[in-house]
Amino acid sequence: AESKRISSQSYDDIVNIEKSDTSSSASHLETTQAHQYTSSVRTVALCVCTAVAFGIGLGLKDGVGKATEFFAGYILEQSLSVDNLFVFVLIFKYFKVPIMYQNRVLSYGIAGAVVFRLTLILLGAATLQRFEAVNLLLAAILLYSSFKLFTSEEDDSDLSDNFVVKTCQRFIPVTSSYDGNHFITSQGGVWKATPLLLTVAVIELSDIAFAVDSIPAVFGVTRDPFIVFTSNLFAILGLRSLYTLISEGMSDLEYLQPAIGIVLGFIGCKMISDFFGFHVSTEASLGVVATCLSGGVLLSLVKKSD
Repeated sequence: AESKRISSQSYDDIVNIEKSDTSSSASHLETTQAHQYTSSVRTVALCVCTAVAFGIGLGLKDGVGKATEFFAGYILEQSLSVDNLFVFVLIFKYFKVPIMYQNRVLSYGIAGAVVFRLTLILLGAATLQRFEAVNLLLAAILLYSSFKLFTSEEDDSDLSDNFVVKTCQRFIPVTSSYDGNHFITSQGGVWKATPLLLTVAVIELSDIAFAVDSIPAVFGVTRDPFIVFTSNLFAILGLRSLYTLISEGMSDLEYLQPAIGIVLGFIGCKMISDFFGFHVSTEASLGVVATCLSGGVLLSLVKKSD
């Protein structure tokens, strides 16, 4: 009987230790997530304040017109970036990327996006200066993108048939499992990419597809390549922290996508009217962009609260 009592007591001690360890791990995870969330709030606030300060400084140096162009481009790019985050969420879920590695992937993705967009903006600015009719092509791209946002009924949550994903999987030999935060690993004496590198490749190519919409949209607001690039840069810099803040609540922004569709359609029409000599002021463009996007967010929040 004494032996059974000691054995039972030992078992209870083990169970209590396991419960304590589990509770401690859960508490540590919650603390880490809370710290990460707080850090992300500060980073996003810093990025927004820096962008506002830059816009004000630009206005003091080059006039209110340039500042208006910057803020119109920045608000537009920031809203498109938020919409793009939904795709990033799907990519991370599809490849089952552990939470602790997602920021690493986004960091590389953002660095690549900055380089690619700078190249595209310089090429776009040079092309627009030489060939004015290119505006009509960019306007057509925006109108088509707007049309797709309103008419697409496909379920985009399944990425197995996505062209970008299938292309990367075809040309990049990948291991079946992750190896910590490594992008490549040796398997059977052969170097292969891990799913983490494949995820980076998919995000980079997805951003190229996003840029086909976003770059023409900003060129519809301003022709100044400096403003186009800086508005893109400030919108992209806070993207990683913004992802941490809103990744779980992306599905609640139900009306953001239609609002973006209206904005892209408006800018496409503006580019066509500008080409034929009917100029729409930058101030009016800023008003339409800000009103549509804020309206989309507010309607989404109102519906969520009902």
